Amino acid sequence: MPNVLFSWLAFTIYSVLAFYFWHAQSRGKGDALSRGAAGHWVVAPLLLHGYLLAQDVFAGGGFNLSVANAFSTIVWLTLLVYWVARFFYPVGSLQALVLPLAAVSVLLPMFSPSAHQLENTDLFAFKAHIAAAMLAYSLFTIAMLHAVLISLVEKRLHHGSMPRVLQNLPPLMTMETLLFRMIGIGFVLLTLTLASGVLFSEQIFGKAWQFNHKVLFGFISWGVFAVLLWGHRTYGWRGRVAVRWTVSGFLFLVLAYLGSKFVIEVLLHR
Repeated sequence: MPNVLFSWLAFTIYSVLAFYFWHAQSRGKGDALSRGAAGHWVVAPLLLHGYLLAQDVFAGGGFNLSVANAFSTIVWLTLLVYWVARFFYPVGSLQALVLPLAAVSVLLPMFSPSAHQLENTDLFAFKAHIAAAMLAYSLFTIAMLHAVLISLVEKRLHHGSMPRVLQNLPPLMTMETLLFRMIGIGFVLLTLTLASGVLFSEQIFGKAWQFNHKVLFGFISWGVFAVLLWGHRTYGWRGRVAVRWTVSGFLFLVLAYLGSKFVIEVLLHR
């Protein structure tokens, strides 16, 4: 019962902050609000959300990373990264975009089926593998959000009109700089995730490594981001080209894990 109350409390605070930040964003004051005292209030639902995730994921001494828990963790980490980044970059408007998602994600584990508990969860290799995977997903989620926003801003600039919400986003150069920094760090973490899964599969998951659709989509995503980083470094890829490659890599990454988990848990009820 306490967890249910905490979930609704976190949802309520997220929702209030989302409304407050969106209203400020529409008046062009979103970033100033985020950098001020009001921005510190985000840490309250973040802490509640983190506590609830720890309770759900590590319930019963096992490890339950269901679709809902995985999505909730990714959104939580994404918001945490934005909350920290606001001290260094004008990303208050981007934080406002994630707050509604955080409000929804904190309730999802209450209404979703539980996954099978995994074994060997006390092993360092397992913890390192999961930590790298979740951080990679979060960073690529942020990169995906940036890519979509960059695409929208560029289209609006060519049409000569810009909605109020888009007007208050960080400059395109700042957005692109953040985009490639996130992709670069996420690529390193994804490399570690795939390598550890291949080399230490038996120690982590208790069975020999198998080449399946999850692994296939994971390596395709890795290849897409590798080509994007190479193209950016060698040929200066940016703008629409970078957006297309980022979206493609992210979609393959979603299919690699969340897509297969959704089919197994939600559609097949396994």
